[in-house]
Amino acid sequence: QVTAKTAFLFILPQYNVSVPTADGELVQYHYGLKDLVTILFYIFIAIILHAVVQEYALDKINRRLHLSKVKHSKFNESGQLVAFHLTSLIWCLYVVVTEGYISNPRSLWENYPHVYLPFQVKFFYLCQLAYWLHALPELYFQKVRKEDIPRQLQCIALYLAHIAGAYLLNLSRLGLILLLLQYLAEFFFHMARLVYFTDENNEKLFNVWAVVFVVTRLFTLTLYILVIGFGLPRVENRALEPERGNLFSFLFNNILFRMSVLLLVCLFQASVMWRFIHFQLRRWREYWHEQSSRKRAAAATAGAKQQAKPLKRDSGYHENGVVKAENGTSPRTKKLKSP
Repeated sequence: QVTAKTAFLFILPQYNVSVPTADGELVQYHYGLKDLVTILFYIFIAIILHAVVQEYALDKINRRLHLSKVKHSKFNESGQLVAFHLTSLIWCLYVVVTEGYISNPRSLWENYPHVYLPFQVKFFYLCQLAYWLHALPELYFQKVRKEDIPRQLQCIALYLAHIAGAYLLNLSRLGLILLLLQYLAEFFFHMARLVYFTDENNEKLFNVWAVVFVVTRLFTLTLYILVIGFGLPRVENRALEPERGNLFSFLFNNILFRMSVLLLVCLFQASVMWRFIHFQLRRWREYWHEQSSRKRAAAATAGAKQQAKPLKRDSGYHENGVVKAENGTSPRTKKLKSP
């Protein structure tokens, strides 16, 4: 029994509470320090799954494609993220649909703070934190190039800040919708990279990703403004309640804090859109430069063929060095004999 209790501490979410409802009692969860033990266990699970995907899927594809070292590293990165984003996308969509967060958008701020979480919501957050924490040692295991480490560290830090912030600030419902939008755009981006590595002339998925990215950015910014700017100010119950695990929700009582959060969100989204526009402009410049190079090469080839074309000769054909007409007669005029 002692071993079982210890195992449950690693495997299952802790801090379960029976919440009375109209139909009886409902078991829900809040966060605490024991969550760190559960996250540690799932970090090892994520490392194992990462190795399985790498060995049984990505390595086999890499051996067939014969990619360079740079493309090999990017292909592995995108392959791992495609598997993760697709799994998380389906899982997150199932959670938000079954919990009714999409059908009832007002639930994103009603009855805030959302201190008590359903099992599947808390388990999803713990697994997400475990995955992005496992990405840190994977930088060493995968022997990532030094040039790519700062970019990947920045990405990991942003995901951890978003997920942990939504989890600790009791904004779990809003965090789920935002993760759903983010993972949708990221899935198309890394899928487009995989297709590009297999066929460099195929960039159609990048165009799809561009549309999805812009739409998800607009939805993300709208949700932030709707929930933090208009929804949360209408909620009255935001007291500091350490016994219930509500440690940070009282911050939203302060209008200065809310405005600061919205300002940071707007600045971050603006920086993301600026990088996206810069990336698209660079792609278009490269595309038109390549098209103009192809046209110049085609024109030069056509000019060379025109110059190499032989001059047109007299009609007829040669026979024994003498030009014959088409009917076999000589084209020369006969000399008349003098009488």
